Amino acid sequence: MNSKVKERGLFALGVAICFAVAGVSVLIEKLIPGGILGASIIALFMGTIINSFFHPAWMKPALKFTSKKILKVAIILLGASLSVNTIMSVGKMTFFVMIFTFAMCFGGGFLVRKIFRINWKLGNLISAGTGICGGSAVAAIAPVIDADDKDIAFAMSSTFIFDMVMVALYPIMGKLLGMTDIAYGIWAGTSVNDTASVVASGYAFSEIAGDFATMVKLTRTIAIIPTVLVFAYVGTRMKKREMEQEGGGKRVNLIKIIPWFIGGFLLLAILNSVGFIPAWASGIIKGASKFLMVSALAAIGLNTSIADFRKAGLRPMLYGITIDTLVTLTALGVIWCMGLM
Repeated sequence: MNSKVKERGLFALGVAICFAVAGVSVLIEKLIPGGILGASIIALFMGTIINSFFHPAWMKPALKFTSKKILKVAIILLGASLSVNTIMSVGKMTFFVMIFTFAMCFGGGFLVRKIFRINWKLGNLISAGTGICGGSAVAAIAPVIDADDKDIAFAMSSTFIFDMVMVALYPIMGKLLGMTDIAYGIWAGTSVNDTASVVASGYAFSEIAGDFATMVKLTRTIAIIPTVLVFAYVGTRMKKREMEQEGGGKRVNLIKIIPWFIGGFLLLAILNSVGFIPAWASGIIKGASKFLMVSALAAIGLNTSIADFRKAGLRPMLYGITIDTLVTLTALGVIWCMGLM
């Protein structure tokens, strides 16, 4: 009995450590001027640093629970902050740019992944982070394809590095190209990854560009819904095939192995889209989702060592930077072809 009580106590302590790292990360995010560094990436790197000198075996169950189960709860709650109605406020021209950038992320990413010899899970996590909304997209898609914690950490890191560089370079390049506020807002909103980075780079150009870039980014975030569904289907089909091979060709019921949390995610997104969830409640749920997601990423960091990054080498980073650069050029080219510059 005493051993079970001790195990539960250590488990609770492990989860509490993840929450504490998340809380400190949120505080640091608020202290950084301009909000250019999100709590998610802070928690990931803070956890990785802590893991370098503190990684007791008793924390493993808590880290697994937080990085897997709590992450799925965060994804369900994320649905309450997504509204299809937002799409109508931006206009068709934004979607035209998004179609090409998504095609470059996943179509071009498929080809580039072969060149860099990146596994399909890591490659698609980086593509999703680049094409949709940085860390949130990486975190949302990771569980539906059973991605490893290390792949999640590598994907988050590659999008973060690009964002840090682009926050400084985008306003300069926009002014050199003589872009209008609207053109720049579309460009930043469709090609910069994380929301905080979009806001920072947008308002660094002008207030109008910042407002429009933020609105474009919110619309782009809606793409999480179909993307998660597509990857859930792909991941489920692959799991079904593996189970049938292990079972000697015995057929497996596809419905039974569909990720359970996808239903909750879609339900909240639909309820929010039809106005069933009040704005104040949606804000609270979104805040809870963000904190739980930051906690999950803290757990992933606490389970990832700097040695893991060294072992992976530069290929994941170079792949991410290549995809980000191609998306940046694609968005710029489409905007120019549309005559918006």
